[in-house]
Parts: sequence; C-alpha cells; structure tokens
Amino acid sequence: MANVNIRVDDTLKKEAEEIFSELGLSMSTATNVFYKQVVRYGGIPFDLRISDPFYSAENQARLQKSINDYEDGKSKPVVKTMAELEELAGE
Repeated sequence: MANVNIRVDDTLKKEAEEIFSELGLSMSTATNVFYKQVVRYGGIPFDLRISDPFYSAENQARLQKSINDYEDGKSKPVVKTMAELEELAGE
C-alpha cells in the first residue's frame, strides 16, 4: 500500500469529510474511489471548465437571437395557465 500526502485547505477538508461521513466513507476510501474512477474513465471523471457553460459564446448567441426574434415580432412568449401546465405534467 502506498501513502499519499496532499495539502488541502482546512475548511475544504472539513466540508469534504462531513459529506464523506454522511455517505459512510472515510477520506481514504473516498480518495481510493476517486482514483479508481480516474483509471476507469481514463482521465478526470468530471468536466473541468474555466467558466459556467451557460455563459458560453454559443449560449449567449442563442439567447441574443431569441431576444431579437421577440423584439422583431418573430416569436411570442408561451403563456399557459396552471391547469394547462399540470395537465402537461401528468402526460
């Protein structure tokens, strides 16, 4: 068995340990789970992003087009009553 020493912010470590505890995991077990997922996935098992994808250029362009279409009268807001929404949810 290998020992791994890492430096982590005290608050971050405490918050993570609380979550692991709720899941019934020790810090060591959680770290092993992460390593196993890295090996299975062949990389980091989650997306690493610089910014929120909501603010991507593509999404911002789509939002601006929707605004322009609305302002130019090419589209209208969809208005539904609560009863209509509940009916749709039941389908």
